[in-house]
Amino acid sequence: MTDHVNATIVEDEMQMSLAELARACRAQEEQIHVWVVEGVLQPIGDSPPTWRFAGASLRRAKLAITLTRELEINTPGVALALDLMDEIEDLRTRLRRVGRG
Repeated sequence: MTDHVNATIVEDEMQMSLAELARACRAQEEQIHVWVVEGVLQPIGDSPPTWRFAGASLRRAKLAITLTRELEINTPGVALALDLMDEIEDLRTRLRRVGRG
């Protein structure tokens, strides 16, 4: 008999404020703000005090930090790299679906 486990990734369902996201990914709030302006992160809300970030933003911010600190990529480069990584993941998902169908 095979047991199936149903799991929910809490990270995707949670929402964080600007300060919470900054603490969680160990970045300055100013850096998060720059990433929002450049399109790296897309919060819900009209201004920094009301911004809410989905769990996916935490993963994206951590990747942005790695690209910035370890590879010394500038902010526009980080935005481009993360967009390309998203596109690759989307293409992989499509290929998996086609392979099953």
